[in-house]
Amino acid sequence: MPRHRFTRLALIGTLAGVFSALFGVGGGIVIVPLLVLWLGYGEHEATGTSLAAIAVIAVFGALGHAAYGNVRLGDGLLVGLPAVVGVVIGTKFQQRLSGRAISLSFAALLVVVAVVLLIP
Repeated sequence: MPRHRFTRLALIGTLAGVFSALFGVGGGIVIVPLLVLWLGYGEHEATGTSLAAIAVIAVFGALGHAAYGNVRLGDGLLVGLPAVVGVVIGTKFQQRLSGRAISLSFAALLVVVAVVLLIP
């Protein structure tokens, strides 16, 4: 693996971990755009790669927060188990969309979240 590629992937992972731990956001908010912009991934590949990375991030993040007593395991399972169904449905739906439609949808989601966070 070329050094610049390794360095960029490591930086993307570090940023995703920091954002996940600080804000509880999925690393995908960081991983997907950076894989597309820095490494030329297509939207479908960036999403799939991000989901694989988030599985690892989530385990270690949950363990770290559990050490501080910040995890409500029952509530986490209640949110997580139905999310498995959602991810299966979302993956099938995403495969029917063009890369451009995925990018525009993701950008729109980020704008909506930003506006909601800015309005008290």
